[in-house]
Amino acid sequence: MASVSFHIANLLEKMTSSDKDFRFMATNDLMTELQKDSIKLDDDSERKVVKMLLKLLEDKNGEVQNLAVKCLGPLVNKVKDVQVETIVDTLCSNMLSDKEQLRDISSIGLKTVISELAPTSTALAASICQKITGRLTNAISKQEDVPVQLEALDILSDLLSRFGSLLVKFHSSIQHALLPQLASPRLAVRKRAIIAIAHLVMSCNNSLFTELLEFLLTELARNQSTSTTRTYIQCLGGITRQAGHRIGEHLEKIMPLIIKYSRQDDDELREFCIQAFESFVRRCPKDVSLHINTIISICLQYLVYDPNYNYDDEELGDSMDMDDDDEDGGGASDEYSDDDDMSWKVRRASAKCLAAIISTRHEMLRDFYATVSPALIQRFKEREENVKADIFFAYITLLKQTKPTVVQDPDAMELEEGPVMQLTSQVPNIVKSMHKLLKDRSVKTRQGCFSLLSELVQVLPGALKDHVSVIIPGVQFSLGDRNSSSNIKIDTLSFVNVLLVTHCPVVFHQHVDALVPPIVAAIGDPFYKIASEALLVTQQLVKVIRPLDLKLDFDFRPYLVNIYQSTLARLTATDIDQEVKERAIACMAQIICNMGDSLGTELSVCLPIFLERLKNEITRLTAVKSVTLIAASPLQINLTPILRECVPILASFLRKNHRALRLSTLQCLDVLVKNYGQSMSPSMIDEVMKELSSLISENDLHVSQLSLALLTSICQSSPTSVSGVMKDILPQILVLIRSPLLQGSPLQAMMEFFQALVVSGNSGVGFRELFQMLSKPVYTPDASIHLHKQAFHSIAKCIAALAFRCPKQCTAVVIQFISDVKSPTATDNIRLLCLLTLGEIGKHIDLSETPELQGVILDSFSSPNEEVKSAASYALGNVSVGNLPKLLPFVLQEIERQPKRQYLLLHSLKEIISCQSVNSNAVEVLRPNMQPVWELLMKNCECLEEGTRNVVAECLGKLTLINPVELLPKLKSYLTKNSSMTRSTVISAIKFTISDQPQAIDPLLRQNMGSFLESLRDEDLNVRRVALVAFNSAAHNKPSLIRDLLQSVLPHLYRETKVRKELIREVEMGPFKHTVDDGLDIRKAAFECMYTLLDSSLDRLDIFEFLKHVEDGLNDHYDIKMLTYLMLVRLADLCPSAVLQHLDEIVEPLRVTCTTKVKANSVKQEFEKQDELKRSAMRAVAALLQIPDADKSTLMNEFLSQIKMNPELTGMFESIQRDTTMTTSETSLMDIS
Repeated sequence: MASVSFHIANLLEKMTSSDKDFRFMATNDLMTELQKDSIKLDDDSERKVVKMLLKLLEDKNGEVQNLAVKCLGPLVNKVKDVQVETIVDTLCSNMLSDKEQLRDISSIGLKTVISELAPTSTALAASICQKITGRLTNAISKQEDVPVQLEALDILSDLLSRFGSLLVKFHSSIQHALLPQLASPRLAVRKRAIIAIAHLVMSCNNSLFTELLEFLLTELARNQSTSTTRTYIQCLGGITRQAGHRIGEHLEKIMPLIIKYSRQDDDELREFCIQAFESFVRRCPKDVSLHINTIISICLQYLVYDPNYNYDDEELGDSMDMDDDDEDGGGASDEYSDDDDMSWKVRRASAKCLAAIISTRHEMLRDFYATVSPALIQRFKEREENVKADIFFAYITLLKQTKPTVVQDPDAMELEEGPVMQLTSQVPNIVKSMHKLLKDRSVKTRQGCFSLLSELVQVLPGALKDHVSVIIPGVQFSLGDRNSSSNIKIDTLSFVNVLLVTHCPVVFHQHVDALVPPIVAAIGDPFYKIASEALLVTQQLVKVIRPLDLKLDFDFRPYLVNIYQSTLARLTATDIDQEVKERAIACMAQIICNMGDSLGTELSVCLPIFLERLKNEITRLTAVKSVTLIAASPLQINLTPILRECVPILASFLRKNHRALRLSTLQCLDVLVKNYGQSMSPSMIDEVMKELSSLISENDLHVSQLSLALLTSICQSSPTSVSGVMKDILPQILVLIRSPLLQGSPLQAMMEFFQALVVSGNSGVGFRELFQMLSKPVYTPDASIHLHKQAFHSIAKCIAALAFRCPKQCTAVVIQFISDVKSPTATDNIRLLCLLTLGEIGKHIDLSETPELQGVILDSFSSPNEEVKSAASYALGNVSVGNLPKLLPFVLQEIERQPKRQYLLLHSLKEIISCQSVNSNAVEVLRPNMQPVWELLMKNCECLEEGTRNVVAECLGKLTLINPVELLPKLKSYLTKNSSMTRSTVISAIKFTISDQPQAIDPLLRQNMGSFLESLRDEDLNVRRVALVAFNSAAHNKPSLIRDLLQSVLPHLYRETKVRKELIREVEMGPFKHTVDDGLDIRKAAFECMYTLLDSSLDRLDIFEFLKHVEDGLNDHYDIKMLTYLMLVRLADLCPSAVLQHLDEIVEPLRVTCTTKVKANSVKQEFEKQDELKRSAMRAVAALLQIPDADKSTLMNEFLSQIKMNPELTGMFESIQRDTTMTTSETSLMDIS
């Protein structure tokens, strides 16, 4: 402390020097000290530093003054509150000084202090704000001193923006000081007053807000002068932009006035009116709905408003030669430009307002294509460059809105058929309007054209197939023009790339002569970004010139040398940018892959370069991917010259701690082994094999899967090379098979490996040896190893895979397993494995003639072990698949005869139906038995056990998928049955017909979904709940089924979110009374549907109605609160402006949850539940705070103050905010390769 005080004292002494350089350097050193977090000042030093810095604000030297004012920022958080107040007092006094320079520097100082005041130090901030506010309002009222007014208005805006909620008692006096400034003779004063008022309305109370609007509306109605009318309309726009959620309820009074003034003959007034419309559209989406059509018609009227220019002259010129256009194209703009012409501002405001409407009104898309789209296309000829850019932006916004809402949904394009068809019909007009603009001298215009066309072909692939001949000259012009900037060349190449990707190769073949020269020239461009983009285009162009998946007569050879030489020049260069290096490698790989058979001796030149790039740490990943591409080429490129050196390098990559490199290397080696295995020596393969054992583990199943696939390929291409497998790799595989995570593709890869290994002919890996290795953990268990349920399934599948490849051994294995199941000494684990394996084998091999098999399986249904029972059910179903005509009737008969085993037997039937629905041949085998199966299932719809009814529903659903035309109407007919159990089972069955993949049943489901969802009106609570579950499944997996039904379905959905008192009852449990809510499950199902709709059908929701029901959920049961908190997080991200309008209603229940305390005598689980509830609520609060202006809400600020005063809540909230930040950064940095 003493040394710091001594150092500061030295600096303060130097600041009094007569030498300005000494003063400057001392102030600079003080700035450095103050920026250190560790600095601590004693009271005396604080006083001296503050006094000196305030003195230096009046220094004669401007540089010293500037440094002194910068020091105030860090100083504010290093000194005590009393010193901050001293600083503020002095600065406020200086603001009224006669010296202009001192006024300016003090103004900057006040702004610095306000911006540095910590929001957490509420008491200090409140004290400072109150000190400043009175002086500022006085300064603003002094109309004779305009510079002081302007500075005061600026500072007041900053103050209100940061600490508006702390100035509540001053709000009225601030407003009364600001309103007269709207009529100030100085426009600068008016503009700053509007900014200050806009910040004020974010935190003022409702009565003051209403008073402000009444004042503005009264003044607008009086219309004393056009100048003040403009200002009042600007003020309304400013208020709406800052606090649109508050102005919505007053919009009915405002709109008629703004519409009236928008039709007056004053361009500035029109511009401000249209800007106000835009702010209403963006910030009050619900309240402005009634006026949208009026706003659109006004915008369309003024979009063409250009009284000082005759476009007919241009229309006549369209038929003239393009060369003349090139010479005279830029003249029109200069000739007609007029400094007094303000009409372009009206047109620009109209274009921006239309863009706002298009971006927020997806439901009006068809109307936009009927009215707005033709008008925008017509205005592509706009003479003002800035206006034209906004018109392009509006049209691009329209195209983006036309993109199918749910990309994964195969029916999405059909869903948007209307707008897509309308757009398709307008493509010729778009191209016609663009024709001349593609050769316009203005770079900005051409960039706009290419951006629009790029968006068009992404929304509508193939849209320009008939217009390529019109577009290519524009591409040549931008790439060939010496005066073209680098940006336009990059944008042009980017467009060409998108064009090539989205169109059939044949479309371009007649234009290759025109395309190749400028693209090849761009590869050699000295600017790395152009070269990089050109290489990317060339890679796509190669696929177009010679597509490997199409047989075409087009002769690509004349272009090969040119493309090859230009790419080779980039490939061999070492002093180029990293991006260009990587794209040159990828481009050359594509050339070799698609045209390698015509390169001949050139291959011996370029292939060794790939080896060099493999050895380079920076380019090795791209090189690996490129070698993979070449090796996989159907042209069978001769890679023998580089193979000997390449494989060891690749093998070494498997040791690297670089996941993306390991994955790419495994894929590359797999392709090389499959296609070039005969050319690889045993030593090369051994080198690869050495690295594989460490890669096979459950820590990274994708790496394990690719490693197993590589081993399979080695077994198949070089069987003798796998003799070393036994010692190192096989133990790792046998550990992996016990993993509970092993399933799906990695398990399939393991099965294929065992099949390849058992037929490789190597000693020690025959059927018997592998069978013993696989079954050992079950037959001779190790007490230290616990086998997970999934491990039994994995082992069973692998043993079955071995049996398929060794049919001679199969019978003996089956007999052994039957014997083991029967054996009284066998453990449950042995029986479990035997039954699962019998099922896996029986699925593919007919075991119906095997003695005792059926009896053994049925006897296992009586086992006391539930896992064994389940395995027996699985086995019976799968064995039946092996000989369906014989065993299916037996299963059906057992279901009828054995009511106690019905649940397990129905699971067997489910396995049969699942297996028989995989392909058309299997379906035909099942078809003769479908009627008896259907009848049996319908008989069991009314079973009292819900678990049994669920299995019946799944069977019915899977059966309906097999023959939807006949069975879906049958299913639908049962909706009218008197039994509520039958109705609920039928609705559940529908859930099992819906998947995220295209199905034959989809068109029929779309036609009948409305009938099934009628069950949401059913009188039975359980039927309605099941209908909501089915609806949720459709909304999640195939939104197109329900999107058009939402208007009729949502009222019933929302009705189920309400708490119903008649469903709440009290149950006596001994001396205690327990409340049971029978409506809780259906409410949970309804809120789950709402959450799903946010992801799949947001554009079809009235978000304000939706939010009302979310608010209801915030006061509901624990489970529902958790769901609504998740919804709030999503809503804050998806539609922040709507949430902002309901913020006060949302904050209060969140505050109640966070401040509720559990009774001291409650059980531990209650404390844990409440803690988790608080955490979830805090996550919602953190998400809400990300919404712009959310921190201006008075209720939100009060809640945050409560959190800060409670140490427990503060710690929890800070932890959640840190987690949120870390999650965001990790997501952006995540290796998704």
